[in-house]
Amino acid sequence: MERLIRKGAEADIYLGEWFRKEAILKIRKPKPYRQSELDVEIRKKRTLHEASFLLDARKAGVSTPLVYFIDQNKAEIVMQYIKGVRLKEMFSDIKTSNIDALCSEVGRCIAKLHKNNIIHGDLTTSNFLVFKNRLVFIDFGLAFFSQRLEDMAVDLHLMRGVLQSAHIEVADEAFNKILEGYAEIAGINMIKDLVRKIKEIERRGRYARVE
Repeated sequence: MERLIRKGAEADIYLGEWFRKEAILKIRKPKPYRQSELDVEIRKKRTLHEASFLLDARKAGVSTPLVYFIDQNKAEIVMQYIKGVRLKEMFSDIKTSNIDALCSEVGRCIAKLHKNNIIHGDLTTSNFLVFKNRLVFIDFGLAFFSQRLEDMAVDLHLMRGVLQSAHIEVADEAFNKILEGYAEIAGINMIKDLVRKIKEIERRGRYARVE
C-alpha cells in the first residue's frame, strides 16, 4: 500500500515498494482545465522527459534516484527511495563547516550538469537530498538542454534567490561556496562570465519592478 508523502501542483509523491524494496511513486495529476486527450499527451511527455533527465544527469556524474519503471499511460515513475534529508532542512542544524562542504558539492554538481548542457530549471534547497554525506539531485521535471550562458546563469540566479529568501543567515556564504565548487569543474573564467550574467539578470529584474 502506497503512502502519500507529498502533494505538489504537478504531481503527488507516494512511498511504497517495488519488488520488496522501498520505492517512490511519482504520479502526474490530470489538469481538469485541459482538454482530456491533450492532458494525457502532456503528462505522458513530461513523465518520459523527467525520467530521461534523471538518467542523463547520472551520466554526467551527478547522483540521482534510480528509475525502476515508467508507465507513460498512467504518467507514473517508480524510482529509488533515498532515505536522505533535504538540504533545506539541514541548513538550520548542521555545522557551518558541513554547510560549506555541501554547498561546494552543490556547485560541482551544477557545473557537471551545465558542462553536459543540462539545465535543472528548479534549483532549490528542497531539490537536494543528503544521504551518507552524498548529495542527490531530485525533481528534473523542469529540466531542459541548453548551451546558452543565460540559461546557466538563470539556474544559479534561482539558487541564489532561494538562499536569500529561505536561508538569509547563510545565503552569501553558501552561494560563494557554490560558486567556488562550480569553478573547480568549469574554471574561473566561466564563473566570471556567469557572475556578470547573473548581475545583468538582476538589473533587468529591478528595472522591470520599477517599470
